[in-house]
Amino acid sequence: MRALVLQEYSGPSGLSVLELPEPLPAAGQVLIKVAAAPVNPSDLSFLQGNYGIKKKLPAAPGLVGSGTVVASGSGLLGRYLTGKRVAFAALTSGHGSWADYALASVRQCIPLARSTSFADGANLIVNPMTVLGFFEIIKKQKSKAVIHTAAASSLGLMFLRESLVRGLEVIHIVRRKEQVEHLRSLGAAHVLDSSAGDFERQLRVLAGRLKADLAFDAIAGEMTRQLMQNMPARSRVVVYGGLSEQACQIHPGDLIFRDCVLEGFWLSAWMVKLPFYRLLQLTREVQQKETLITEVAHRVGLDDAVAAIEAYQRTMTGQKVLIEPGH
Repeated sequence: MRALVLQEYSGPSGLSVLELPEPLPAAGQVLIKVAAAPVNPSDLSFLQGNYGIKKKLPAAPGLVGSGTVVASGSGLLGRYLTGKRVAFAALTSGHGSWADYALASVRQCIPLARSTSFADGANLIVNPMTVLGFFEIIKKQKSKAVIHTAAASSLGLMFLRESLVRGLEVIHIVRRKEQVEHLRSLGAAHVLDSSAGDFERQLRVLAGRLKADLAFDAIAGEMTRQLMQNMPARSRVVVYGGLSEQACQIHPGDLIFRDCVLEGFWLSAWMVKLPFYRLLQLTREVQQKETLITEVAHRVGLDDAVAAIEAYQRTMTGQKVLIEPGH
């Protein structure tokens, strides 16, 4: 099989297309002929060696994808899935979804509805499930208003659409003036530009007025400090990304005297903790909601993938790159 293989943890420059043996599924696993696999910020982090999963190289990256199950190891569920179209999370070892074929655990496969395309299926897990995970957290905390950084990203636009449907007040934080106008045109009431000179003052005033006591931060670094210091006391900052590629900055006084909380969110770990019936409910919901559809900007084959990944890395705004190995 052909695969886009990472030779060293050096970003997209470490990738090349190689011929590899087709993998064989073990017990509890299925072999999937990959139809589509997205490029997400988590994939970019993996390419740099900064993700929660670090594989022995060389290996094909790609954390998720969609395709058709063509073979299975032993087990009833694997036999049930054979021949079905699925979204899947690739194994944490070995090759990922940026290849003609990939292995997945039967517990990490989601059968696709007839109305769900491979393109939508490939983007079904990472961003949509993260958004639904956020709303589970919001519901549990009973927050009236929240803050979201990197709000012009694909996930950010998805969160915006879903928040409008649910009637949730959100302070959307972006990094450029044109992104402010774009989000406002989509219906966002509160959009702040983090590059503005008075950004922190605007954030403090707005977060205080709306009582925004929960923030979802995809950036980390200095942004984490800016959020925590300008939110009300007893607020909670949930870090789910590290786009700044810097360690979270916080002031100890916010933790000690203002009783604020800093924590992380990793989708894989969160999904594992869900009761199986709840996971099935959420995966059905994901496929039924138009608000959770990802707009794909570029569809490329393996040979053109490196250039597309490099272009996506420069912007990461709003639209996705989809790798289609058979393209």
